[in-house]
Amino acid sequence: MTNPYNNLDSLSRRALLERAAKSAFGLSVLAPGLAAAAPGADRTAGRAKQVIYLFMNGAMSHLDTFDLKPGREVQGETRGIATAASGVRIGNHLPGLAKVMNHVVAVRSLYQETAAHRQGRYLMRTSYAEIASTRHPFLGAWAQKLDGKRLKDLPDSVVIGNSSRHPGAGFMEPEFSPLPIGRASQGLKNTKSPEYLKDAAFKKRLRLAGQFDTEFQNRYRQKQVRAYNDFYEQATRLLASSELAAFDLKQEKESVREAYGDNPFGQGCLLARRLAEHRVRFIEVASGKWDHHRDIYGSLPEQAAMLDQGLSALLGDLQQRGMLNETLVVLGTEFGRSPKINQNAGRDHHPGAFSALLAGGGVRGGRFYGTSDEDGHSADENRTSVADFNATIAHAMGLPIDKEVYSAAGRPFKVAHDGSPITEIF
Repeated sequence: MTNPYNNLDSLSRRALLERAAKSAFGLSVLAPGLAAAAPGADRTAGRAKQVIYLFMNGAMSHLDTFDLKPGREVQGETRGIATAASGVRIGNHLPGLAKVMNHVVAVRSLYQETAAHRQGRYLMRTSYAEIASTRHPFLGAWAQKLDGKRLKDLPDSVVIGNSSRHPGAGFMEPEFSPLPIGRASQGLKNTKSPEYLKDAAFKKRLRLAGQFDTEFQNRYRQKQVRAYNDFYEQATRLLASSELAAFDLKQEKESVREAYGDNPFGQGCLLARRLAEHRVRFIEVASGKWDHHRDIYGSLPEQAAMLDQGLSALLGDLQQRGMLNETLVVLGTEFGRSPKINQNAGRDHHPGAFSALLAGGGVRGGRFYGTSDEDGHSADENRTSVADFNATIAHAMGLPIDKEVYSAAGRPFKVAHDGSPITEIF
């Protein structure tokens, strides 16, 4: 199956429209001691108008970031540093984030059952285990489905970076699919017609393409045909809209771009901020190279430095612009890494305990939520499932977590499966 998130640079303007539409259509592609709330959280509690979800592909080590075990052999070379939040210490590779931890809740009691990257990423994004018979929607698709479309020209969700095998809209209609952006620094490519192709000619080609596609469309149910056409029309409106400027990082001052970091992740965070300013509902930024099976302390500092610069700049920028209270920033990963350092001086896959962050969007920051055991092997106090974590995000957005949506096969699904939101952190 062709993936719409790969090889974006090679797409022509017409191909960008066609491939995005067809792939989406499915034709090719906190303080310890707080307890989780009961299901059915009040929908009016949500304050997050936008969500920026930063996903660390490869499995970020909890022991070297937010779940330190000082004095224990498992700690390795990482040392703790003080933060702006009293009593909250994090890994020494994150000095920038330490300065803004007063805005952050670190959830240190996450757990899941799979130690496989692909399945772990899928679970984190959908709250459901990956199965062959159903592709489940990610949170951005759920937000639009349950809350309605917000924007006329811009998409309601965008995925930035290398997001291979992203679940996208899952079983939902193609209009709920995220717009994929390969590299933030290049923005949305192939949006201008070549000089020889004037707007009138381009519109004529679109009409002809629609006529040619009639036979194809007649093979499918009417609802699917309408969904395909609606998604295609949305893409053409975007190409003609002044809102395209939201994707252009060149409109930012050089000093601002440098503050986020001259790397794909940092620039992805900057693009996410720009899109949030334009009221895009759900923006995901993916970053890789966290799979530290070998020489973790040789590679972790560089990777953590990129995360530290991009995330701390994003939180500071949102706060300065008065956007942090209405923008939920999430830092997630597929699972943790083993407390025991292996024979290759690395840490292996470890689903029993891992950490994630929540900031802004009504979150009361400057604390930890939950704990792992003394060696970071298993989630201990206030154990938090992936579904609970995603229910917390959905709660922040004000989504009805108990509302069921049916797949084409007639099966009911919820935004966060059977998860219960942690309301006490808001």
